[in-house]
Amino acid sequence: MSKGFPMLPQAAQAIERLRAAGHEAWIVGGCVRDVLLGRTPTDYDLTTSALPEETEAVFAGERLIETGLQHGTVTVQLEGVPLEITTYRVDGGYTDARHPDGVTFTRSLREDAARRDFTINAMAYAPGEGLQDFFGGQADLSAGVIRAVGEADRRFQEDALRILRAIRFASVLGFELDPETDAAARRNAPLLQKISVERVFVELSKLLCGPGAGKILRAYPDILGVVLPELTPTVGFAQHNIHHCYDVYTHTAVAVDHVPPEVTLRLAALFHDLGKPATFSMGEDGQGHFYGHPKVSAALAEQILLRLRAPKRLREEVVRLVEVHDWPLSSEPRLIRRRLQQLGEEGFFALLALQKGDAAACSLSDCTREDGRNAVETAARAILAARPCLSVGDLAVNGRDVMAMGYCGPGVGAALRLLLERVIAEEIPNEKTALLQSLEEKDAKKPEKKGKKVSF
Repeated sequence: MSKGFPMLPQAAQAIERLRAAGHEAWIVGGCVRDVLLGRTPTDYDLTTSALPEETEAVFAGERLIETGLQHGTVTVQLEGVPLEITTYRVDGGYTDARHPDGVTFTRSLREDAARRDFTINAMAYAPGEGLQDFFGGQADLSAGVIRAVGEADRRFQEDALRILRAIRFASVLGFELDPETDAAARRNAPLLQKISVERVFVELSKLLCGPGAGKILRAYPDILGVVLPELTPTVGFAQHNIHHCYDVYTHTAVAVDHVPPEVTLRLAALFHDLGKPATFSMGEDGQGHFYGHPKVSAALAEQILLRLRAPKRLREEVVRLVEVHDWPLSSEPRLIRRRLQQLGEEGFFALLALQKGDAAACSLSDCTREDGRNAVETAARAILAARPCLSVGDLAVNGRDVMAMGYCGPGVGAALRLLLERVIAEEIPNEKTALLQSLEEKDAKKPEKKGKKVSF
């Protein structure tokens, strides 16, 4: 660890070993940026004047992974910590707008830094050498600016993913793009169509969970519309409704900011009103209406998440939340138990959080609805603390008890579901005697004889 500059011991050891062998070596990129921001880096990348085979020679005996040998990268497992060590290089052309067609190794740290995306990611540090900052990255960090290294158009044309990375960094760090970088990002946004959907999804997820997500959404609908064209119809779409003071897109951006920074909730907030333009109608009362928009929005959300190859469970959770985002909630215990049974505990509180964000993005008078939802949360937690009966498995009777009364086949499950419905509705207590008596009373009203398969 270098005095005044925290460094992972394994990274410091790698630098020391490379330098002892006569090579230059530095930590570089995001880890330097994060340390200067007072953050703990999630990983450490190193750059060196050593050629890949020279790096492998220095670390002979360690576990080596030839991660991207053609691009000069060797991953060294040092005391269990993976370190990516890349030779100084100059990139060739980028015909696919993502990867260099080839690289040329160089002995110049400055030339290596000149190929990087943004000034805040182009700094390097080594113990005993200090900070190398060729392009003003430290000043841009202090000013809260995302600035491309060199010519912005060239940087984005080399690798279009950098466009999303720029606005992602702005969201996560609370920064702004400098004017030249901003203009170049917008000009080159169509190149994002060449980027793999998996990489788009990763950047989008990180952007949405940043503290500046709503601000970035509002500032860059033109860029986001390239990768999420389903958003474009919502931009500037007036709602013509007293409950809304924003157009659909702005409402969406504000709602995103007002849900917790968890990817499921933020994606649900981003997609919850996608169906509004397609379902808009003007009522006789002069108010805009969007009948059926949750279902249409859910279908669009699924379409997007399938295209972006989002994980299946995440996709299902987001689509479900969008589909039910306008379900009524109140502090009435019976309704809370019903919603808990329908959604599960996690789904219930996710819906509540989404509705709070949705309400915060409505007209000022409607924002007060959040107070009512706080009461819903308090009531729901009190109900859960009492360990309520919310599933068939919670009932005081089971399938064997029901079969002993003459039920069989599908009738067993139907009987148990009926009992659950009555318990949730507080029509009968969850006690074995009361539950079985309820079935007996039900049977007494039916023409079927005991022992016959019963269905409902």
